[in-house]
Amino acid sequence: MIAVTLLFALIVQRLLELRTAKRNEAWAREQGAIEYGANHYWMFVTLHTAWFCSIATEHFMRGQPVWHLWPLALGLLFGTQVLRYWSIVSLGRYWNTKILVVPGAKLVTSGPYRWLKHPNYVAVVLEIALVPALLEAWYTAAIFTVLNAVILLTVRIPDEEQALENQKSPLE
Repeated sequence: MIAVTLLFALIVQRLLELRTAKRNEAWAREQGAIEYGANHYWMFVTLHTAWFCSIATEHFMRGQPVWHLWPLALGLLFGTQVLRYWSIVSLGRYWNTKILVVPGAKLVTSGPYRWLKHPNYVAVVLEIALVPALLEAWYTAAIFTVLNAVILLTVRIPDEEQALENQKSPLE
């Protein structure tokens, strides 16, 4: 029952975040935002959808978890959520699931961005490993952690860095 509740809560969370992202996207486009990396967005939609399906499948095939460290994993998961929402709040209207760069916008350096270049990605990486581990879906934890890292490091972050570089004025 705890597994179903956790997965349901995370799915609702993602859907609410997508609603926020759509609202922020509309605002950003009104400001003249330029989108980068649109050709890889499907990878993240597919990855996250498959991740949820894989967690549910592996967990329900295994039965109830007996892992004795679940309080630690749950605490770490809570910490990742704090980092995730601190990142989202710090970006405000600029937060999105897409790479949208508003011309003339200043780089956010407050909140967790003061110390980390990609705090939201750190939170998501940890979440992708922790949620399945919490439910003893070890194959899902391993496979999706690697897939997410590969996509982030070879596609998403380079596209994001290029987008930000393209937006810099010659005087910066």
